[in-house]
Amino acid sequence: MKKIIPLLAALLLLYSCKKDKTSDAVQKKGEATESTLQKDSLNSKNSELQENSIKSEKKPSDLVPGGYEIQYDAEGDLNQDGLADIALVIRKKEDTLAGRKMMILLKNPDKTYRVDKVSDTVLPDEYNEAGYKMHDPEDITIENGELSINLYDIGPNGNQFSRFKYLNGDLILTYIETYNMGAGSHSALFYQPMKGKLTLETVNTMEEEMPTESKKFQIKRERYVFEKTSPDDVVRKAYDLASK
Repeated sequence: MKKIIPLLAALLLLYSCKKDKTSDAVQKKGEATESTLQKDSLNSKNSELQENSIKSEKKPSDLVPGGYEIQYDAEGDLNQDGLADIALVIRKKEDTLAGRKMMILLKNPDKTYRVDKVSDTVLPDEYNEAGYKMHDPEDITIENGELSINLYDIGPNGNQFSRFKYLNGDLILTYIETYNMGAGSHSALFYQPMKGKLTLETVNTMEEEMPTESKKFQIKRERYVFEKTSPDDVVRKAYDLASK
């Protein structure tokens, strides 16, 4: 009997250790599964856009990912192949204050469309933290093989006009222009990133004749692709380079 008691104690200890290890394994597996689900949720929209990029549809709206709606659209031959392409600005249906996407749909010879470019950054936020519209009006156009994004505001955000063209298969920022009205002066920027040509103009509104000062700069040439470009960041960088 004395030998049986230590044996039972050892078996109970062994069972307890196995149970703890099993519990830890189950917990770690659960954490890993939760982490995977979170990553899947974050990537689901991008995955849907990637899947759309390898298929073609007759209606542009059929290439818009689920949960999004078309806010603006423009039609024109963007890649200069003789076919009318389409640019779409899309936003979430349930959260119109969220960030927007811009899609470039190229037309195929069989009259279907395919997704060629998508950008999460080329458009600024539509509303500020107080819920006011940042630019009004906004519009996009395609003319002479050029995509134009035109944003207007008489307030502190000012006007911003961006131009993109296809070059060797990439949609590249070729020109950006801004105009801002401030207390005592108006300022304008004219920038061609691929040429490194930058012009800054300032109008002194404190004087009756409102004289204009214009400065030209030759700065580093840059190649900004549509998918990763934020025009706001490009403007800030241009001002920084000009001030050096």
